[in-house]
Amino acid sequence: MHPTGHLRDETVRVGGDARQRFYDGRGYGRPLDGDEIALSRVEAAHLLFRGDLSGIALADDADPVGFERFFVASAAAADRFAVRFLVYSDLRDRGFYLSPARDPWPGGRDAPSDAVDFVAYERGETPDTGNVKYPIQVVGERESVAASGLAGRTLAVVDEESDITYFAAERGAIEGSTDYEPPSDLTGVLLADRVVVWDAPADLHEHGFYGQPLTGRAADVEGALQLSLVEAASLAADDRLSVSASVEDSAGNSRDSDDAARVVARGRDVEGERFDRRLAVYERLRAADAVPKTGFKFGADFRTYLDVETVEDLPHSEHLVRVVERDHRFSPRELSLDVRLAGGVRKEMAFALVEADGETVGETPEKTDGDPIEWLSIDRLTP
Repeated sequence: MHPTGHLRDETVRVGGDARQRFYDGRGYGRPLDGDEIALSRVEAAHLLFRGDLSGIALADDADPVGFERFFVASAAAADRFAVRFLVYSDLRDRGFYLSPARDPWPGGRDAPSDAVDFVAYERGETPDTGNVKYPIQVVGERESVAASGLAGRTLAVVDEESDITYFAAERGAIEGSTDYEPPSDLTGVLLADRVVVWDAPADLHEHGFYGQPLTGRAADVEGALQLSLVEAASLAADDRLSVSASVEDSAGNSRDSDDAARVVARGRDVEGERFDRRLAVYERLRAADAVPKTGFKFGADFRTYLDVETVEDLPHSEHLVRVVERDHRFSPRELSLDVRLAGGVRKEMAFALVEADGETVGETPEKTDGDPIEWLSIDRLTP
C-alpha cells in the first residue's frame, strides 16, 4: 500500500513510514517530527510519477489526485515547474540523489546561491552524507542567464522538445608561457583601422606573434607589419610604439604620451565602447604570457596561444574568447552555438566579463588590486 501526500504551504507532507522509505533510503525530502517528511512539489511529482505515492490531496478534506492533475496544478502554481521536473527526473534516472535549493522547498543546505534549483550529490550518496557534485541551475530555451556569478554551476537547459543539455561553468583565468619582450623603439603610421610598422624587426611577428606581415609573391617590400588597433594600443600604452598620421611624420617621431590615446580614440571611432573592453582583455592576456589573436573566423573576439616560440612552429590555439559586459545575460541558444563551435574546432570556450563603463580598461593585474576581469569557461557536460 503506497502512502498519500497532503499539500500544505507549497510542500507535500507524507506520513507513515515515509522517512524510512523515501528519505533514509533514497534521499527524498526533509524529515519532520516522527516518521513524517516534507517534499517539494517536484519531488512529490516524481514519486507520484513512479507510482510510489498513491495520490496527493491538494487541500484539506480534498480527495487525492493523480500525477496528471498534480502536475498541471503545480505548473500553474510554481515558477517553471515543468522544466524543473524534467531535469530532476533526468538526473534521478542517471543515479543521482538531489535536494531542492530554493525556498520554500525543503533541503538545499549546501546550495551555493538562490539561483541554484537543485544540488546533485555524488552518486550513491545521500543529502546527509554526500558532497555536492553539481549545483544545478535550470533554464528553459527561451530564458536568459546572467553571466556574472554563473561560474561553479551546472546549467541545465531544457529546449522546446523537452530535451536537456548540460553545461559546466567554471571560473579560471587564461595563463600562458610565451616568453617574449617587444622592442621599445617601434614607430608606425595610424591608418583608418590599423597601424603599419614599416621597419618592424622580424621577431616582433616571428616570436611575439604581433601583427600580420605585408607579403605576397610579387612583394618587393620587407619589414612591413600590419598591427590591429588593439595590438597597437597595447604596445603604445606600454611605451613601445609611437604613432603618426603619415610616413613623413613618422621619421624621427618622438614618443608622445598621446600615442596610446590616439590609437584608442581611433578604435572607439571604429567599434565604439566595445573596443575598450576588448583592449582590457587583450592586455590582461598578454600580461599573463598568452598570445591573443583575432577570433573573427570563429565568431569570437580572440583565439589564444599559450606557448609561442616561433610562428613557423605555431601550435593550435587553445581557447576562443568572447568579451562581454559583466551584466551581460546569455541566451541558451547563444551559449550552445559558442560552445558547440569551440568544441568542433578543439578549443575551450571562455568568456571575459568586464565592466561596461570601461573603468578597468588598459589596467593590468599589476596596476590593480586583483584581476579586474571575471573569467568564465563553459563546456558541454554529460552528468
